[in-house]
Amino acid sequence: MTTAATDTELKTAFKERKVQFEMFFTLPDFSDISLRDYQETMQRPFFSLSKRKRVKSIDYVSPDRTVTVQVLPNPAYGMATIWDADIMIYLASHLNALRERGTNDISPAIRLQPGDLLKRICWGTSGRAYERLVSALDRLQATTIKTNIRTNAKSRETTFSWIDSYTHLVDERTQRSLGMEITLSKWFFDGVMDKRNVLSISPLYFEITSGLGKWLYRASRKHAGGNGAEGFTIGFETLHQKSGSESSYPVFKRKLLDLARANDLPDISLEVIDGDSPKPKMKMVMRRHMIDGARRKRGADSPSPPPTDNVTDADHTSDALIEPHLARGLISQLSRELRVGSPKQVQAEPEREVRPHPASARRTNAARILDRDIYDSIRADFPGWDYDELMRRFDAFLGANPDELPRNYSKRFYGFVKEHHRRNKYRL
Repeated sequence: MTTAATDTELKTAFKERKVQFEMFFTLPDFSDISLRDYQETMQRPFFSLSKRKRVKSIDYVSPDRTVTVQVLPNPAYGMATIWDADIMIYLASHLNALRERGTNDISPAIRLQPGDLLKRICWGTSGRAYERLVSALDRLQATTIKTNIRTNAKSRETTFSWIDSYTHLVDERTQRSLGMEITLSKWFFDGVMDKRNVLSISPLYFEITSGLGKWLYRASRKHAGGNGAEGFTIGFETLHQKSGSESSYPVFKRKLLDLARANDLPDISLEVIDGDSPKPKMKMVMRRHMIDGARRKRGADSPSPPPTDNVTDADHTSDALIEPHLARGLISQLSRELRVGSPKQVQAEPEREVRPHPASARRTNAARILDRDIYDSIRADFPGWDYDELMRRFDAFLGANPDELPRNYSKRFYGFVKEHHRRNKYRL
């Protein structure tokens, strides 16, 4: 081979590499997109609820025999799990964001930075997280679904996998991820592109650790979301059938009772009806509807409490003294006054630039409010910022989005500062 030929091949390879590099590194930032879930998948048994490899299929027929779902796992990879569904939620949210931004010619082939995906679904960005992502994509591609949901008059059922393919581009020299391209199945893509088929979900969904808890949140959000303070009531046996759980009914029932007793799913309040009867039921109500209902009962002439704001893990009140959902409002009011003053002050205070904070500044409100170890971590990891001003912004966000109240205020504030630092560190 001549030197000229070698130079030509190197230039060609370099050009292709440059095109690939630019293709992924010029992607828009989707790390903070609003979360949307595809509601056709939220109340049916489409995923395994266990992290153990599942090779047993799911065969679901609705009680009226109008809906069928069959999920066939791949012997090598097993069935896609409810944790793998986190990725599908992100992809649905990505498509929804593109549509809301007015993007033309939206494609089922989605290009993204895996780091953005992993951070948004709270999997972390370690090497282990990237390995977990690849394994999940393998299961999503290998799992086969057959269903008559959304079939037309001419077809009896549709067969698909969650994703048709995926490509992971990696820099050979540094082993750094340059981006991914994930091609969605037509069934999922067409469903999500109809905005009537997507529902908003809480970012706290990704903090749910139980497989059954994750499925129950999605089912509750689908069933109870539009039913107001009346909520939705459904039998345990029906939930067992709709979940596709491999657990026996007695075990499944015990797990449901535990979830209802804890009652700590985001957005959703759970209540067991006829718990001692042979056929207990679960009542699901969106917490925001419970708060609205309580306000209406107090009457129009009674003063309404300030909007809910921040609630931490340590803020608990005995059920014997006050209803939990009402306690959240009282505690939030106190928390707000301790942090940023009265609601009127917060509303009137103008938006101002977050400037670097002098090292010799007084002891900040953040230092008094946050857990000491987390405050120390924030100062070590993201030094130089005015943490009181960032806390004011964080509180304003929570005040405007009461459904996103964090379980742990300090940990969530750490993530808020981390994201601010990532976006604005060049200004320090």
